[in-house]
Amino acid sequence: MKLYKIFFLFALALITSCSSDDDSTPVNELDGIIKVKEFTNDTHIIELYTSTGTTQQGYNEISLRIKDKTTNNYIQNATIEWMPMMHMTMMNHSCPYSTVEKETDKETLYKGYIVFQMPQNESEYWDLKIDYSINETNYTVTDVIDVPATEKRVVSSFMGTDNVRYIVALIDPKNPKVALNDMTVGVYKMENMMNFPVVNNYTLKIDPRMPSMGNHGSPNNLDLTQSASDEFYHGKVSLTMTGYWKINLQLLNASNEVLKGEVVTETTESSSIFFEIEF
Repeated sequence: MKLYKIFFLFALALITSCSSDDDSTPVNELDGIIKVKEFTNDTHIIELYTSTGTTQQGYNEISLRIKDKTTNNYIQNATIEWMPMMHMTMMNHSCPYSTVEKETDKETLYKGYIVFQMPQNESEYWDLKIDYSINETNYTVTDVIDVPATEKRVVSSFMGTDNVRYIVALIDPKNPKVALNDMTVGVYKMENMMNFPVVNNYTLKIDPRMPSMGNHGSPNNLDLTQSASDEFYHGKVSLTMTGYWKINLQLLNASNEVLKGEVVTETTESSSIFFEIEF
C-alpha cells in the first residue's frame, strides 16, 4: 500500500510539472481581451488584442505580446515602439498614440492606445509599424490594420480659432447607463503630419441633448478638465433616459477662450463639434 501511494504522488507531481512547462502563458494573462490579428516577421509573431477583438475609428486601447517562432515562448523583456500611418492618395499622416508599456502584473503583455481620427476606405488604409528590441537586438514588422468607421461619432477633428487642428476622442463611458456617468476624453493637437501631442490645461465643456425629445438636456453635468495622472480629460455626463444623445462640445484654451464649439440655444440646436451616444 505504501509503495502504491508513493507511485501515485510521483505521477501526480510529474503531470503537474509537465502542464506547467507546456503553458508558457500565465493563467488569466488574456482575461478580458480578444485577439485582433497577428503580425509576423522571420523571428517573431506579434499578437494584437483589444477588449472587443476589433479596432475602429476613434480611441483604441491595444495590448500586444511577442512570440518567439523558434521556442514558442513569449518575450517578457522587450522594449517596444509603434507608428500608425494612414496612407492616402496624395499624402501620408499619423495620428495620436501613446507609448507602449509593460502591463502591470502581466508577464508577457504590453499596452498602449491609438486614436484613429479617420476610417479606412476603398483606396486609403492604415498600417502599423512596430519596432522592438530584445536583449539589445532590434527587430521590426509592419502590417495593415483594419479601421472601419464607427456607427456613432466618437472622434472629431477640427480647426480651432487659433489655426491649430485639434482631435478630441471619446474614451468613456463605454457602457453608458441611466445615471451620472464618468466621462473621459483625449484631447490632442496636430503639430505636423506625424506628431499629435496631448493638449494640456484646456477645458472641454459638455451639453448633452436628446434631439428626438425636444432637444432636452440633463442636470448635474461636470465639464471635463485634465488629470495629471493620465493626461486625459475627466468629467461627468448625466444621461436621464435610454436613447440617442448628442454630447455637444466646446473646447476652451487655458485662458478660457473658446477655440471651437457653440452654446446650444433655441436657435442653435447643436454645436459644430459633438459626440454621439446611444443605448
